[in-house]
Amino acid sequence: MATRKPFVGGNWKMNLNRAEAVDLAGAVADGVADHVDVAVFPPIPYIESVGQTIRLSAVKVGAQDFYFEPNGAFTGEVSLAMLRDLGVSVVLVGHSERRHVLGEDDALINRKMLAALDAGFDLILCVGETEVQRRAEQTDAITAAQSCFALAGVRSQQMSQVTIAYEPVWAIGTGQNASPADAQSAHLAIRGTLVQLFSEPVAAATRIIYGGSVKPANAQQLFAQDDVDGGLIGGASLKASDFLAITHATLLGVAQ
Repeated sequence: MATRKPFVGGNWKMNLNRAEAVDLAGAVADGVADHVDVAVFPPIPYIESVGQTIRLSAVKVGAQDFYFEPNGAFTGEVSLAMLRDLGVSVVLVGHSERRHVLGEDDALINRKMLAALDAGFDLILCVGETEVQRRAEQTDAITAAQSCFALAGVRSQQMSQVTIAYEPVWAIGTGQNASPADAQSAHLAIRGTLVQLFSEPVAAATRIIYGGSVKPANAQQLFAQDDVDGGLIGGASLKASDFLAITHATLLGVAQ
């Protein structure tokens, strides 16, 4: 991890009102450290307000979702150009809730990947297995398949825009989380997939972060693993003190 700057993202999902979002963003911006890249992903209606609040800080404002077409008759959708107008520079793709709750398939995720990369956005690609797949010992096969589908057509030089988030579906919002050793094993396997798809240098440079009930109490142990480069944080990102404690925990990995 020594050559990869840690990254921590706060995915606020469908939570907060505008005043709460602005207050949270301000507190995060005031407390963030220099050693870690940080982005927050507010609900789309609050992106502009949050962006204005953190505009003078190092914290990036991200979007939880978007559509791959540039414009057209797509009722309810939001384009990448619209997000750029609001100051968004990083987007989520393939989150497990988009896959398993809202029905996004691998083909759609790939179209979103290519559209966002071609438009110059940074992105976080989420991959991970369900509880059934975990019990069947299919973790590495699932993350490899999801990575291969999502990254089809992506050029090596575009991988500098990509961070991969390993998020075991069974650990999201459940209070369960992978052990540090389990997380390291999954991340190392994902990095091996990147070697096969691209090259050793691309794999070594790509940040792979963990998402799945990360809290201040377990963040240091997770981030101390060689191939865990930060976290994608859900529930704990809604409280500034918890989220900042998690961002500060990445310093352990930097020191190694």
